[in-house]
Amino acid sequence: MKRLLLAFMLLLAASTSFGSDLFEHDSVYLPDVETFMQIGYSASGGISPDGKTILFTTSFSDVNQLYRLTPEGWPYQLTMFEDGMDWYSPSRDFKYAVLGASVGGDEQSQLFLCEIETGRLKKLTNSSEVQFGFPVWSRDGETIYFRSNKTNGQDFQVWKMSLFEGEEILVQDKAGYNGPSDISRDGKYLLTYTYQSNVNNDFYLLDLETGEETCLTPHEGDAMYGSFNLTPDLKYAYVTSNYNDDGISRLAKINVETQELEFLDQDSKWEYEGCVLSDDGRYLSWLVNEEGYTKAYLKDLQTDQMLPTPPLEGIIGGGAMSDVKSMLFSFNSPTKAPDLWLWEWETEKLTQITHSSYAGIDPSLFTEPKLIRYESFDGLEIPAFLYLPADYNGGAIPFIIHAHGGPEGQFRPTFSRHFTYLMLNGFGILAVNPRGSDGYGRDYMAMDNYKKRLDSVKDYAWAAKWLISNGYTDESMLGIKGGSYGGYVVMASLTEYPSLYRAGLNSVGIVNFVTFLQNTKAYRRALRESEYGPLTDSTFLATISPIHKVDKIKAALMVVHGENDPRVPIGEARQIIEAMEARGAEVESLIYPDEGHGIAKLGNRLEYYRKMVEFFDKYLKSGS
Repeated sequence: MKRLLLAFMLLLAASTSFGSDLFEHDSVYLPDVETFMQIGYSASGGISPDGKTILFTTSFSDVNQLYRLTPEGWPYQLTMFEDGMDWYSPSRDFKYAVLGASVGGDEQSQLFLCEIETGRLKKLTNSSEVQFGFPVWSRDGETIYFRSNKTNGQDFQVWKMSLFEGEEILVQDKAGYNGPSDISRDGKYLLTYTYQSNVNNDFYLLDLETGEETCLTPHEGDAMYGSFNLTPDLKYAYVTSNYNDDGISRLAKINVETQELEFLDQDSKWEYEGCVLSDDGRYLSWLVNEEGYTKAYLKDLQTDQMLPTPPLEGIIGGGAMSDVKSMLFSFNSPTKAPDLWLWEWETEKLTQITHSSYAGIDPSLFTEPKLIRYESFDGLEIPAFLYLPADYNGGAIPFIIHAHGGPEGQFRPTFSRHFTYLMLNGFGILAVNPRGSDGYGRDYMAMDNYKKRLDSVKDYAWAAKWLISNGYTDESMLGIKGGSYGGYVVMASLTEYPSLYRAGLNSVGIVNFVTFLQNTKAYRRALRESEYGPLTDSTFLATISPIHKVDKIKAALMVVHGENDPRVPIGEARQIIEAMEARGAEVESLIYPDEGHGIAKLGNRLEYYRKMVEFFDKYLKSGS
């Protein structure tokens, strides 16, 4: 009942005006960080072919759940999972959706069938030791194809299930990381993918009758293919790929019969990160990542004409098309919370579909960062986003360097609740995209692989030096924080450059690459070894592992982790906490028994961010 009341209050807040004469005599309203963290979001939009049904996910009720927008515009909650849901896949007619849901953040997603009108659920799988992946529906809505590691817990293979019979049947028996992506109109061919590593994959056309498969993406060396869209006649596919001379991901067209790859834009210096083909094959939309911001494009392939796109500047995601010339997409920016928008390109009508609550906080308090570049140790130019308090007038202030996950992730200027809170309370933030980040091409992303691992840590150190040399802060007021691989960056920064930082926050981070690779889920190990180095080279892995350099740490440390983390197991947190305590060093910790790789539940998130702010206040402001 408390959760429902909170959700109702937040929805009411969204429709309440922010300005009022009764508040004019007050100073700027600055609530605590818990209030900021209750600002809403909507994501993962889906739209039916007739454009009448819209689905989305949000955490109105504590954790991520699936909602349907009623004709009156009210969010109707379809799922009530205690730990939320992981993803959903609707049938072509939008009568049903298959959902993935796991327990306590363990990522062992089980399959559920959901009736979209009512929310009625039917559990399709019940194997907690098996992970089931995102499914593809047959056109008749009777069969789904999905990935599963049920054979040996390590290899993901392609399976099918008749929703009437419930039997799971192996369709593609291959070792490695495989899954379904699309199905032909006649149901004879299944498009599948195989990941050899995080920077190398392939797509195959599988004949469901004979079991024969054809590789549609033959290549030499590492290459990535994404957003694979087969045309209705099965003659071509539209994709994004970096299989070119400069390794920049661009829009391309593949001849299915000959596998010839033709790039449609040879010269773009920006990465294409997704494309969507309408069901009739006439319209193609795509997104371009320009320095972390997104530009959307739309083309009529029949007339070869570019079409108008939504007049929004920020981060556009998704792009689900209906059959009635409309496209549903997500949008957010540093000053606007994530919501779903509908673009009708013939009339150029743009409609905001969901309206996230700002929890009573004036949106005018949110500000844009500044994109800067600095030279690292070897002269390489590194991009970063500089966040400054609105009243900053120069001089040294408390600063936090933010390290993104990945390692091949990219920090993007999205809507960040806690960034705004920190700035309003006097902190500056520098969010870095060091070598190894994606969004800047294949070569840049490969610059931290294997034995170059510490080069990216140097990029963060040179970011700290840039801040100090430009007068933004000094060593007594400088902290660093990050999650997942960003948590490793924190620990490596505190051990490799102990004099640069006063405090560090490590959330679900790696501290020992040998134990990490030994204990991470078996299905992830090969992909991770291709990035960090093989377990057989344990001598090298030890040299980049902060656990062996704990005696060098001078900064205060905070460690946050979930006990059910399948990616970076809880043992990583326990090792560093025990090592710090053994030497009498300063360490604070938050260990959550009901979380996995990240903190998902609202109550836990509120505590986590409050403790984070208290931690940085204590060490970066007081000088203690």
